[in-house]
Amino acid sequence: MLGAAAVFSVAGAFVKALDGAIPLAQVVFCRNLFCLPVLLPLLWRGGGLRALRTSRPGLHAWRTAAGLMGMCGAFYGYATLPLATVTALGFTMPLFLTLLSIPLLGERVGQRRGAAVLVGFGGVLLMANPAGMPEGQAFAVGIVLMGAVGWALAMISIRRLGDAGESGVAIVLWFAFSAAVVSGIAAAPGWLAPTATQWLLLAGTGLVSAAAQVMMTEGYRRGEATLLAPFEYSAIVWTTLTGALIWAESPDGWDLAGILVLVGSGLYIWRREVALGLRR
Repeated sequence: MLGAAAVFSVAGAFVKALDGAIPLAQVVFCRNLFCLPVLLPLLWRGGGLRALRTSRPGLHAWRTAAGLMGMCGAFYGYATLPLATVTALGFTMPLFLTLLSIPLLGERVGQRRGAAVLVGFGGVLLMANPAGMPEGQAFAVGIVLMGAVGWALAMISIRRLGDAGESGVAIVLWFAFSAAVVSGIAAAPGWLAPTATQWLLLAGTGLVSAAAQVMMTEGYRRGEATLLAPFEYSAIVWTTLTGALIWAESPDGWDLAGILVLVGSGLYIWRREVALGLRR
């Protein structure tokens, strides 16, 4: 899990190094395209094309749309905001997941978890510092938060697919293939010919993201989710170091306060989830 968090930060650095010179849809397409070689062995291990059989195409479409929404939000943020800020804003996903689980999964959210969600969004306000944030940066923060909503919707769709009996291989591969097709169609009209360096960054984004995804999956397969989940927050350390060393980015006091509040609320929600799971 620690390795996966570190490798994901490398993928974010590759996207940031593109400096917005490549259209967002094209970056997303290349990320999905170059992921496929790493994920194709899953198809072979799952029994070939039979692994793609599904009785829930609508849920897979939902998962694809939500995943692309999350990916676009994160990639836009990497190009326009400090790496650590984007990573920290991504930690709002559990907050949105808690809220969305009420109407979409019929779950109850008690007063303590509800209060933790409010505190977490207070951390976002501390980071955003609306009074002193440039207009363009405020827009970027909004896009990243929309991406976090997308990731939360993707998690809900994955849960529903699992409840419907879909295999993990089918869930991963349907998203990989469909996301590549959809993002490819979106990228085609505004395609720009990348330079050799840009091709390396685009390919690296896909390959590194796939490697991190495999590492994270393997971590959850071998260990207990209740033990591993908090280690995802180590990503903030890696992205802060990467941003400081390469782009001389250093979080100010508002950023650090917001990150601490946001991570704290996320860990509290995780702890409550674990406690509820043990009671069940």
